Amino acid sequence: MDNLTHINSQGRAKMVDVSDKAETDRQAVAKCFIYMKNETLKRIYEGTIKKGDVLSVAQVAGIMGAKKTSDIIPMCHPIMITGCDINFEIDLDQNRIEIIASAKTKGQTGIEMESLTAVSIAALTIYDMCKAIDKEMIISDIMLMRKSGGKSGLFERK
Repeated sequence: MDNLTHINSQGRAKMVDVSDKAETDRQAVAKCFIYMKNETLKRIYEGTIKKGDVLSVAQVAGIMGAKKTSDIIPMCHPIMITGCDINFEIDLDQNRIEIIASAKTKGQTGIEMESLTAVSIAALTIYDMCKAIDKEMIISDIMLMRKSGGKSGLFERK
């Protein structure tokens, strides 16, 4: 069993020391889904939600969330994000939006949490902007799809 790197000798949480790790190019891609009523999804697609352009606001919110990850996840290191993008795939047949975030850095620790935070915040923003007409939305399947760089190398979800 792997040692838990975020636990100190007294069994309490600690931030891992990454000072001896090599700087490498790192990238991570995460995704999630938000399900909603067909009418809600159509209104997002048509741009008729009263609060404004839902996907544009969610795009900016997701990127801002990625940049603030170390502020809200206690053991995350503040890292220099060198790039972040979010894409939305509207699926009218399944009444959902697939949210995909990618983030990049060159550093001593990974960027997976930033990509996961980006999709989560984007989904929460969609919920917030549409909750007046659809309180039954479901955010689901938040997952890391791919990560590269660092000691552990490449991970790709099958």
